[in-house]
Amino acid sequence: MTSGTKRIWGWMVFDLAQQPYATLGLTFIFGPYFAMVAAGVFAAQGASPEEAGAQAQSLWGTANTLAGLVIALTAPILGAYADASGRKMPWIAAFSALTIPCAWSLWFLLPDGTNLLPVLVLFWLGFIAGESALNINNAQLPSLAPPDRIGRISGSGAALGYWGGVVALILMLLFLAENDSGRTLLGRPPAFGLDPGLREGTRAVGPFIAIWFAICILPFFLWVRDVPAPARRPSPRRVLRDLGTTLRDVRQRPSLASFLIASMLYRDGLGALYSFGGIYADRVLGWSIVEIGVFGIVSAIAAALITWAGGLADQRLGPKPVILAACWALIAVGTVIVGVSRISVFGLPVPEGSVLPDLLFFLCGAAIGGAGGAMYSASRTLMVRHADPARAGEAFGLFALTGRATAFVAPALITVATAITGSIQLGFVPVILLFLLALWLLGFTQPQGDRA
Repeated sequence: MTSGTKRIWGWMVFDLAQQPYATLGLTFIFGPYFAMVAAGVFAAQGASPEEAGAQAQSLWGTANTLAGLVIALTAPILGAYADASGRKMPWIAAFSALTIPCAWSLWFLLPDGTNLLPVLVLFWLGFIAGESALNINNAQLPSLAPPDRIGRISGSGAALGYWGGVVALILMLLFLAENDSGRTLLGRPPAFGLDPGLREGTRAVGPFIAIWFAICILPFFLWVRDVPAPARRPSPRRVLRDLGTTLRDVRQRPSLASFLIASMLYRDGLGALYSFGGIYADRVLGWSIVEIGVFGIVSAIAAALITWAGGLADQRLGPKPVILAACWALIAVGTVIVGVSRISVFGLPVPEGSVLPDLLFFLCGAAIGGAGGAMYSASRTLMVRHADPARAGEAFGLFALTGRATAFVAPALITVATAITGSIQLGFVPVILLFLLALWLLGFTQPQGDRA
């Protein structure tokens, strides 16, 4: 491979390395396990099963909210400083080094709730570090190839990440994560002599994510280098002054402003679906960790295939139509979550033991994975069309800011709606409204961007 091709593959491998933190940690393994443990703790304190589940969801949502705020406040400054210094790789290396031990710490959350809060804090600290590294890595996208190839590269990188999520999730389900009977998907106890009574197979998700990340990130650091530029040490005052100029400039660019606000809303809604989807499956449908994991495989395979296809559509049609289609698909998902439970489907009762709710949510999993992946990839491309290549770190930092500035909104709205209604399902209604508002704002965004 040429050095340019290696750099592209190295850039794409970053998605492969990072994806299991989201797939296994945030959504399908650790998230539901945390909800189960936290609900047990609250039940032991006297809460009813419904109240315990709602309190567990609220605790998870609060941590999600705080992590989003940290990412939002730091991303533009980090991106601007990386641009001004001419160096991005040292920042990515530092954040990657922090991600690994934080992932490993998930092992220490015991089924009786021991270390509940410390592990929660470390999990989200690792999430913040990983997202910070990803934001800076995204800023390298404009320098990888000519503009007409960016959409395909972005889609292929995201698809590679989802395939990594598929493989990681299958390995976890086959050999480690146990159900309530202490058996993995193969019907055997967890590998390596792990104790199912202490949920060591499920808790091994932490070391698994850490080892996966450490191994898969190697090609990235071997093949990716900063674009040659003089190394500088800009003053924080200068960085903040330049960033302030950029923020004021956004007000004069209606296409960029509408895109940033719309993406802020739809990424917030998508993050809520990722974060709370496993909890819905556990608390509402009563799925086991293994069943949620199988659901995750379906979701991740759909994500890989549809994201790759979305990259091709992005290259052919542009990123905006891909984003619009993804928003409508996720509105449909939110509607199913609100209207489907174990005992009824949109108000119509279903027989006891019916598989219809399960089938509908499996379809939702495919839609969440596919639409979410295509949306993420196309959003990167549309941001490139609005960004100055010489200040891409700052632009993608701003992109991260708007993606996280209201990251607390969806979790907070879910938390409030859940607390008011006492229903996990009705707690998702605000997510549908976020997607609808985003669709309206995208009407003001130019498909080719406004960089020219």
